[in-house]
Amino acid sequence: MRSLTVTVQPIVARSRKIRIEVDADKFERLAADFGLFNPDFLRSLDRAEKDARTGRIKKMASLRDLKRKH
Repeated sequence: MRSLTVTVQPIVARSRKIRIEVDADKFERLAADFGLFNPDFLRSLDRAEKDARTGRIKKMASLRDLKRKH
């Protein structure tokens, strides 16, 4: 079983921003286990980047925005 240590720290006290740190080698192994290097996944990233370049995306302030759309 693979494990990944994630460190989450606030950037400034009482701020809504956080910093997340992970070990790059462990993250790559975990990503491979989840299939994130799968060709289909990589093609979907290419499509997402194309959508972003052409302006077919909308910025969200929070995940609550997803609930409001449905």
